[in-house]
Amino acid sequence: MGIRESPLEDMGEVMLDLLFFKGKKVLVTGHTGFKGSWLSRMLINAGATLTGYSLNPPTVPNLFHLADIENKMVSINGDIRDFDHLKAVFQDAQPEIVIHLAAQPIVRDSYKDPRYTYETNVMGTVNVLECVRMFDCVKSVLNVTTDKVYHNNEWCWGYREDEPLDGFDPYSNSKSCSELVTHSYKNSFFNDGRVAVSTARAGNVIGGGDFANDRIIPDCIRAVKDGQKIIVRNPYSIRPYQHVLEPLAVYLEIAAKQYEDITYAGYYNVGPDECDCVSTGELTDLFCKYWGPGAEWVNQAEKNAPHEAGFLKLDCSKLKTVFGWKPHWHIDRCMEMTCRFSKVWLDGGNIPAEMDQEIKEFMGGR
Repeated sequence: MGIRESPLEDMGEVMLDLLFFKGKKVLVTGHTGFKGSWLSRMLINAGATLTGYSLNPPTVPNLFHLADIENKMVSINGDIRDFDHLKAVFQDAQPEIVIHLAAQPIVRDSYKDPRYTYETNVMGTVNVLECVRMFDCVKSVLNVTTDKVYHNNEWCWGYREDEPLDGFDPYSNSKSCSELVTHSYKNSFFNDGRVAVSTARAGNVIGGGDFANDRIIPDCIRAVKDGQKIIVRNPYSIRPYQHVLEPLAVYLEIAAKQYEDITYAGYYNVGPDECDCVSTGELTDLFCKYWGPGAEWVNQAEKNAPHEAGFLKLDCSKLKTVFGWKPHWHIDRCMEMTCRFSKVWLDGGNIPAEMDQEIKEFMGGR
């Protein structure tokens, strides 16, 4: 794809203009999850005609219900493995833009039920792309995967988009397969330029409203809520962390730009700068700092725990060069906003208003 030099010298605000999505027909799979709920709120506020296809929210409580978006969109309860149902939703929605988030996203759960993980993450992607192949209304598709798709050598430098794909655990490997499925469909069926297809490989995200099991920040929130110490099972593993709005803005930027110009379609790493690659222990220290009194953690490293990579980060040079992008909120601000949101929730405050305010602040005050 062609390389573009960015005219942006100073990213004082995020370059994405959400007005592009006003009146656009958008289908988001996995819209009831953590990322999907934030993304749905952004698209609804932008005036998109939004359809979501997902299982019921995976946790209680959950951000989807707190965000007050269900009555502002067409929300379909469905399993991404159910091709006939998904096809019927495509028929009704006639989407122009498809953003595929639906997945089984937890590493440890993939060890417990690898078959379900592969069915969801691989065949779910096949089903989405098969629907795209069948419906000419679709102009732009983004498949969201993970930084864990790469064969991880635990190098001290970041992985680039042309590195070998070979995730270790069933979750990571299933996402590698999802990438390969996307590559195959793109080469086999979409080379005529009818539809632009990209993948986005994002690192770990944090932010308000994540209630998932087996993630460090939700574990922190649950611990302080219950007046307990935070248990950290692997304080030395280093991960690239970013606020949830960071990759979502990139997803929308890719979807919008390739809609207008197919040469933007490609495979993109979406991660933070090196300064935001921190250990789990350092991340928990930051949480305790911004939470204040009542937050304390202890190291309880597990013996014989399932394998997780010790070090993994991304090289995002391609994204920066092609789109003129760079991270907007660094790790301290990410944690400050996460704690702010969580305190609003614990105090019974107005979550939709808090989400809208954070989106406004992130987008540079627009």
